[in-house]
Amino acid sequence: MAVKQGAEFIFSQQQDDGSWPLITQGSLLDGGMLSDIKYHMIPLQTALPLLGLAWAGYATDPRAEQAYDWLIKEQLPQGGWPSGRHREKYIFAAGYRRLAHSKFGCRTNTTAAVSAFALHPQRRTSKAAQRGLDLLLAHEHRQAHTLGFEVARIIGAERPRGGFTYFRRYDVAQILDLSWRIGASLEDGRVADNVQFVKELQGPYGLWEYQHYPEVSRWVTFDLLRSLSRLDKETSWISTEPRTPFQPYPKKPRRF
Repeated sequence: MAVKQGAEFIFSQQQDDGSWPLITQGSLLDGGMLSDIKYHMIPLQTALPLLGLAWAGYATDPRAEQAYDWLIKEQLPQGGWPSGRHREKYIFAAGYRRLAHSKFGCRTNTTAAVSAFALHPQRRTSKAAQRGLDLLLAHEHRQAHTLGFEVARIIGAERPRGGFTYFRRYDVAQILDLSWRIGASLEDGRVADNVQFVKELQGPYGLWEYQHYPEVSRWVTFDLLRSLSRLDKETSWISTEPRTPFQPYPKKPRRF
């Protein structure tokens, strides 16, 4: 009953076009006030509420389907989602969340949108979801201390906070979860490298330790074992992204 009431409240805030309203101040606007609005559209305004509704089992609700359609409409031609728009002009993403091989793509917004698509029984293998995941895989930034962060946050060990910084950490466990849900296979070298990276971190007793909160280790282990068991060696997955080193703040060539 509590989940149903919460979902209905979120749906009651939905706009006619399927999106949720953009807040007029706060972290998503970098502290901007109503009189000095920097963004007129941010995909997170819809991706995050939709992600919560999808986790609660409302992904196929007609109102949620309308939100998915809105996200598809706001997807960039390259496949990712932008940092946002000021009126009709796209805003560049900060370097730490730049999306590889995308001029205006934002890793935070793309991660949120792809995560929502990954929980839909039909849309999870759609072209929109696959293109978004393809660009996320191109990031190729693997750190041991962030492995399992998203699981820790979902179960309440890590605090859910941040706007544009919500998906700042590149969690390989989260990317593997998205990979099997959306249909990426081990034929993709980036997925295979993620699997190899994870296997090398497995402890002597078969567990993956979550460094900040050791009590979360069993949940992280469950999540990783599920992902590893469901990744196929061959699927219809096709990547169109070249494997190139990604730099969040690339050095500009000298003029002389």
